[in-house]
Amino acid sequence: MKHNALLVSATLMVYAFLYLPLMVVVLFSFNDSKLNAEWVGFTLKWYEQLFDNPAMLKAAMNSLIIATVSALLAGMLGTLAGIAIHRFRQKWLSALVLGPVAMPDILIGVSLLLMFMLMNISLGMVSIILAHVSFSIGFVALAVQSRMAGMDDSLIEAARDLGATPLQSFRLITLPLLMPGIIAGMMMAFTLSIDDFVVTFFTAGVGSSTLPLEIYSMVKIAVTPEVNAVSTLLMLLTLILITALSRFSPQTLRS
Repeated sequence: MKHNALLVSATLMVYAFLYLPLMVVVLFSFNDSKLNAEWVGFTLKWYEQLFDNPAMLKAAMNSLIIATVSALLAGMLGTLAGIAIHRFRQKWLSALVLGPVAMPDILIGVSLLLMFMLMNISLGMVSIILAHVSFSIGFVALAVQSRMAGMDDSLIEAARDLGATPLQSFRLITLPLLMPGIIAGMMMAFTLSIDDFVVTFFTAGVGSSTLPLEIYSMVKIAVTPEVNAVSTLLMLLTLILITALSRFSPQTLRS
């Protein structure tokens, strides 16, 4: 009994350490004061100022475009990679596809920056999208691979025995069964892309600021309630996507 009480207490302390700072950010986004030192009163003016800030709105639009395009591209490439990993079962192929998942973000950012410089690719929206696709493919491949592991291969064999071509069996059997994993992987890619800072910092050019970069530029001056407001909205979007991901493919979160 005592052991269980200690375990519950330790668990509550860990969750408090993780979530109390987030709750403070949300709370002070409604604080009627420019200083985050004390609570003055409730207000929504920081959200009004946020939506009247053209630089912040442009950065948010850039983040949405980058996250959407990179999620779509990572979804297509990651699906093919996940199928290849499951079917060929080569360790080098798994390491090649899943390597960026385990690599530090700063290493990915620096290496991509050097590659873009060597290939004479201008830094901007295109370079950011390519960078986000490069580290998102592995997450989509993981979701697709875990989905394929639970598939019954006899369904595909039965379709082939009934005269279906490989393309038809893939379109009518494999793809519908993989769709929950593909959607879950794309949602994860979208989430990772929209709040990525380190890789974007190295691969962004002039005039291609994203929401995390804009928040960083604001934080360098002071942590104002407007920063708390945009952080709250970004947190809310991330929670919505994670909730949707858990509905489409719960095993992806467990892996």
